[in-house]
Amino acid sequence: MAKAGAGQNESGSGNKSAAIRALLTENPKMPVREVVATLAGRGVKVRPNLVYFVKGRMKTSQRRQQRRQAAGVGQRAGEVNPVALVRKVKALAEEVGGIKNLKQLVDLLAE
Repeated sequence: MAKAGAGQNESGSGNKSAAIRALLTENPKMPVREVVATLAGRGVKVRPNLVYFVKGRMKTSQRRQQRRQAAGVGQRAGEVNPVALVRKVKALAEEVGGIKNLKQLVDLLAE
């Protein structure tokens, strides 16, 4: 059985991944070496492999969230099939001269 205090970080939660996530949420572009050094300064020993793993899982959850949002927009637009909606947007982008031009038009409309 593990000791009661083994692996605890400064907040006492004992979750190294949570400490990494909190630090990366504050500064997502922080290099792995800095994350390891910062957490070591706080008394949390982590290996670079764990930091890379947590960063990858965070990106995966962000992609899932973006997919859900895109599907929700499609449903609110009255389109049941998200693939058909994407095809319509691509066709509209080709019509206006590319995705950059379409984005500029949408930005102008949003103002």
